Amino acid sequence: MSLIDLLATSAELPAAWRSTVVGRFGSANFKLVRMDAGAYEEETHDFVEGLLVLDGAMRLSIGGAIVEVGAGQLYVVPAGVAHAVAPGSRGTLAILDV
Repeated sequence: MSLIDLLATSAELPAAWRSTVVGRFGSANFKLVRMDAGAYEEETHDFVEGLLVLDGAMRLSIGGAIVEVGAGQLYVVPAGVAHAVAPGSRGTLAILDV
């Protein structure tokens, strides 16, 4: 077992929007991303993705609508659903790929 400081780890990432895997749980990846004010292009996965904002806020674009996800909030994107991040997002995002 080990202790991971998620906010400190995120702050040390060399570039925004470049995730790093900080743990694996079975076949699931637990990743961290440092968000900046830039957008992130639309993507679709063949797995469920949990998006947990640790600090700051994420402007998630789903089906043409913007969903504001704040610190301490989790958005679960079902497999096969296209999603993107709109400009203005900032802070630390934890991602669980299941």
